[in-house]
Amino acid sequence: MTDTLTLRRPDDWHLHLRDGAMMEAVLPETARHFARAIVMPNLVPPVVTGAEAAAYRERILKANPGRGTFEPLMTLYLTEATDPEDVAAAHASGLVKAVKLYPAGATTNSASGVRDFDKVRPVLEKMAEIGLPLCTHGEVVTPEVDIFDREAVFIDTVLDPIRRKTPGLRVVMEHITTKDGVDYVSAQGDDMGGTITTHHLVINRNHILVGGIKPHYYCLPVAKRETHRLALVAAATSGDAHFFLGTDSAPHLDHDKESSCGCAGCFTATNTMSILAEVFEREGKLENLEKFTSVNGPNFYRLPLNEATITLRKGAPVTYPAKIDSANGPVTVFDPQMPLHWSVDA
Repeated sequence: MTDTLTLRRPDDWHLHLRDGAMMEAVLPETARHFARAIVMPNLVPPVVTGAEAAAYRERILKANPGRGTFEPLMTLYLTEATDPEDVAAAHASGLVKAVKLYPAGATTNSASGVRDFDKVRPVLEKMAEIGLPLCTHGEVVTPEVDIFDREAVFIDTVLDPIRRKTPGLRVVMEHITTKDGVDYVSAQGDDMGGTITTHHLVINRNHILVGGIKPHYYCLPVAKRETHRLALVAAATSGDAHFFLGTDSAPHLDHDKESSCGCAGCFTATNTMSILAEVFEREGKLENLEKFTSVNGPNFYRLPLNEATITLRKGAPVTYPAKIDSANGPVTVFDPQMPLHWSVDA
């Protein structure tokens, strides 16, 4: 029985670091285990231009002194006023690794997102030309569409039409939550990838709603039925090159989560690797954990694999702090509601 597992150092292909005091509090939780991360641009105001991305990167690096070689991979927030030439220049410089599409109003700080997709077609065409990936928040916001159907409708009405109208565009469908998403991504070529979060491998919608509302399990896209969770587990543990880890670790202060209109997001940076090892072991697929965390993502983004490694050890259940303190208040760490037997060597 395996009780020690050494992997190439993992990467996180979807991460929220926020800014200021929050970033200073949560950045060490990612830098401890991860070599690189695709950093989301939905600040207030959003990171729209190459110059804004460069400034944000400098703030991240300044907040991470003496913590190894963590590399933030920067993204731009797609708006209807985004300049294709600025995007191309930011990519050519090596600074920007992706552009993020938020349908306006879909999630936290998405008000500046896209409403009219025809207005961003020149940007998408430029991205296809230069090979820059588009990362999508895969939900529609049409009021008449049920919140549990938003992802499936997005595939049919937004994602597939965008890909058909923009040949060569490389796309990541982020934080897939449904079997529909799994089936769509797995049927595409190597110009399509999909990230799966830690928490969507563990929770279904019962965790949010049964026995009272649990705000720290509320995220967007919202967790779905158990059948969808099982489809995500099967995809993540399969080794299929289409799928890789994007935690969507999203810190919010407790008082913003535990309110009459709580923020969406689960903070998983602290214990993700232990949770994933538990999930993969339960499926009898520990041999595929490295593919999901450390191989498939770099291959899609055309980046070298990490040479450094981390080691996980199985033993008595490991504990993690319930909260991370920031200068403005505590942030609750995701509770997987199961014992975690895999720890990461310091």
